[in-house]
Amino acid sequence: MDDRGKGWRKRSRCLGGGSRDACTIFRKAIRVWVGLGFPRQLNTVVDAFQFAMEWCGNSPEQRAAIRACKAALAGDVDAETARGVFAAFVRKKDILVEDGEMPPETAGFRSAHA
Repeated sequence: MDDRGKGWRKRSRCLGGGSRDACTIFRKAIRVWVGLGFPRQLNTVVDAFQFAMEWCGNSPEQRAAIRACKAALAGDVDAETARGVFAAFVRKKDILVEDGEMPPETAGFRSAHA
């Protein structure tokens, strides 16, 4: 059997059947600010890949995030490696939601109803 067949089997273990989730779901979701300060939760490599592909721009961090997600989907790296690269991308763009953080435009705003 040639190397191509071996590579396909490697990927199919990660992407096929019930084991797919174990290979593509992040241990801890990444949350990013979108739209008018709404958080969006990204739970999987596919979510992160789609977000990075739809992001307007072409920065080195964005390209690295896309490459890392593609590698994770191919089974070449694990989901947590892709998560780390993706997190660096969204942190650089200042859209990473840190635990307990409020949207940037509402930070410091006090509701009259509180």
